[in-house]
Amino acid sequence: MQCRFCHRTLYQEFVNLGNAPASNSFLTADQLNEPEIFYPLKVYVCDQCYLVQVDEYKKSGTIFNGDYAYFSSYSSTWLTHAKNYVEMASERFKITTSSFVVEIASNDGYLLQYFAEKQIPVLGIEPSVNTAAVAKAKGIETITEFFGTRLANELAAKGRKADLLLGNNVLAHVPDIVDFVAGMKILLKVDGVVTMEFPHLLQLIANNQFDTIYHEHFSYLSLFTVQQIFEAQGLTIFDVEEIPTHGGSLRIYARNKENGTLPVHATVNEILFKEKLQGLSNIESFRGFQAKAEDIKIDLISFLILARKEGKKVAAYGAAAKGNTLLNYCGVKSDLIDFVTDMNPHKQGKYLPASHIPVRSEEKLKESRPDFVIILPWNIKDEIVKQLHYIRIWGGKFVVSIPELEIF
Repeated sequence: MQCRFCHRTLYQEFVNLGNAPASNSFLTADQLNEPEIFYPLKVYVCDQCYLVQVDEYKKSGTIFNGDYAYFSSYSSTWLTHAKNYVEMASERFKITTSSFVVEIASNDGYLLQYFAEKQIPVLGIEPSVNTAAVAKAKGIETITEFFGTRLANELAAKGRKADLLLGNNVLAHVPDIVDFVAGMKILLKVDGVVTMEFPHLLQLIANNQFDTIYHEHFSYLSLFTVQQIFEAQGLTIFDVEEIPTHGGSLRIYARNKENGTLPVHATVNEILFKEKLQGLSNIESFRGFQAKAEDIKIDLISFLILARKEGKKVAAYGAAAKGNTLLNYCGVKSDLIDFVTDMNPHKQGKYLPASHIPVRSEEKLKESRPDFVIILPWNIKDEIVKQLHYIRIWGGKFVVSIPELEIF
């Protein structure tokens, strides 16, 4: 395998999570007796640019086209985050009714709807047909294609360059990250601004977040590496924020290299220095992560086996992609977790890939009254605990596995 950015041959393994199906390939009851395709989930790190990456075993076109299971609007926390972003960006960059906002990976219109409410012209780019259909139903113009230089050139030729070009949790999802960033350069107005949010590699390593690794995520990103990729395509990162989403993310702000009206903030060097202290520009710092993942695996399996021996009922909440990585790496099946509940009706009635644990509505949780509820999307733990507060009535307890096993 070669590095997606600098094309060096990759030798240094970061973590090997075995083999698993694509994390969002939920099964119907009729598919349970059919064979599933498993792909290696082995991650490497480049010893030159330090881009952490997984090979494209599962092609992006088959992951995101068709019946994609993730809809952003089912998380109230995420909707609040999106609305706050719109207010901030509108004020900071003077986004008005004469501006043009483009979001890459716009999903079901969860964010652009708030710009549209302000009568600001918007365009969503979303390859997943079913989520894009929801956005269109909200009145949000959406193109159902993958983004890159080809689409960027088509839009630019039609005079549809962006004043604000944004993408939340998409940069890690693209197999050709260089073409993707080059496309942003093409689509951005001379004085336009790019904002991108992505889970921070520093937090992944520090907090044992190996479950955020799955086939949809081709890259795991530090500011050190992203800055190199952007600079190579003529984009300058002029500001960066640490934000709490997805267990700790970065929001970067970029501009055309030629645009000198937006000076580079001290925050950029501050984050780069923090990464250097954590060793993210030193190949030795990437060794040893495998052992951390194995410790979490042992702790979770031990807890589940003990609960089963004691006759306790265990359910899970949140049929999230990260949950599938965790369960499949640990080899957990429906003999140890009875079911998982999820608010998304597109997942209810289906089964998790590989583990075949059934996905049910929240009513099943109330009927079954389990002794333990494992929160799989630990990044929205507070939201879920508040939502499921009633399990305390029958003495139920919550469980999370990341960054370490916790029962509360």
